[in-house]
Amino acid sequence: MTLAINAALLATGPTPGAAAGTHGFLSPTGVEIAFLLVGLVTFGAALVTVTTRQLVHAALWLVVTLGGLAVEYLLLTAEFIAWVQVLIYVGSVVVLLLFGLMLTRAPIGRSPDADSGNRWAALTVAAAAAVALVWVVVDAFRTTWIDLDGPASGSTQATGSSLFQNWVLPFEALSVLLLAALVGAIVLSRKAKADSSSPPMNAPADTESSRTVTESSGSSEQEGAR
Repeated sequence: MTLAINAALLATGPTPGAAAGTHGFLSPTGVEIAFLLVGLVTFGAALVTVTTRQLVHAALWLVVTLGGLAVEYLLLTAEFIAWVQVLIYVGSVVVLLLFGLMLTRAPIGRSPDADSGNRWAALTVAAAAAVALVWVVVDAFRTTWIDLDGPASGSTQATGSSLFQNWVLPFEALSVLLLAALVGAIVLSRKAKADSSSPPMNAPADTESSRTVTESSGSSEQEGAR
């Protein structure tokens, strides 16, 4: 009986757990090597983004960082999240930042007023946050393996089905929240425009005083001519 069970197991092939156990740090696959290389490039671009003194250069390096994240999502078979990353963050947010810099004519170089000098405190907080995030991600996905031969879990079809079947209420609540934020922004901008276009309270008094000064100067000129 035992020999028959073993023969059946060998005929069906290794289980997903056994196949996952054959991979490790000493035998990485091509996808894992590409993931590490793209991660290093993304990390370097992120460091340049926060350390450069030119805002335009920071925005351009941010494009490289967000593009690297999109490639990482593609390597993790999350194609929907990857295209959302490209369309929204790279195609909208960064372009909005660049247009804001060009249209507002903001100072491009380093601003001494914006530098508080607390570099060591900022470095400590950033390092602590990075360690906490890495620990949470590693602890959450330590034994998780992606079965490339199984059903797609990060495709557009799977994500859309999960979104509109299991997460309809949070999706609609987020839509209402974004709509409320849009209406609030329109109301605030119209109020600010109305306040700037309204004449000041002392405008009639100033007009009357200027008219009096003009009449007195005209009468003095007439008397001088006589």
